[in-house]
Amino acid sequence: MKIVRHIANLGYGSRRQVQALFGQGRVTDAAGAVLYTDDPVDHDAIRIDGQPLDPAPGLCVLLHKPVGYTCSTRDSGRLVYDLLPPRWRLRDPVLSTVGRLDRDTSGLLLLTDDGGLLHRIISPKAQLPKVYEATLAQPLRGDEAAAFASGTLLLDNETRPLLPAALEVIEPRRVRVTLHEGRYHQVRRMFAAVGNHVSALHRSRIGGLSLEGLAEGQWRVLDAGGLARLFSSDAP
Repeated sequence: MKIVRHIANLGYGSRRQVQALFGQGRVTDAAGAVLYTDDPVDHDAIRIDGQPLDPAPGLCVLLHKPVGYTCSTRDSGRLVYDLLPPRWRLRDPVLSTVGRLDRDTSGLLLLTDDGGLLHRIISPKAQLPKVYEATLAQPLRGDEAAAFASGTLLLDNETRPLLPAALEVIEPRRVRVTLHEGRYHQVRRMFAAVGNHVSALHRSRIGGLSLEGLAEGQWRVLDAGGLARLFSSDAP
């Protein structure tokens, strides 16, 4: 791929705008030598205004999503993309959320521009464990864990039972739920099915990945080690 197109696909501007950066001498190598549009140069060696390029395609980001943000590029109000560098919204291929957390749910959210990785994560075959911490409107009755683990629980308007899920009681109205699938609003609908209501919901883990001290609104790019942990067999 030619260098102008590569930089434009990272969101730095249209091809014409990127060509202008070259014309202004703002694109250099790591040593500060001015680059030209036909120079053969690797991604990691390119600098714009002295700064390394944004991550190359194949990007995967772990974000601590706060309540009040929507996993969308078009909705009104606060969007998860507002928490990331503005250029990243213009990348090609696009940076997509891996599944969604609703506006009222906080916690671990993955975003990637790698379609193969996205499908590997969400594939039913992967069955990556997803761990949620929920605060309930009412104390537990005591039979919910058995219902969730049964593999027979049905959600409203569905005919296929849920896969078995684990329920750990933290306090009478605080629980930890581990799922191996990802249906629409699943945790909230599971508790509705057993006569309760989720008043607060937080996703703390996917596979072997946790938020690892990230404050709300913070993010980090996953390296090869992070992606390996995502698919780690040591996940809960």
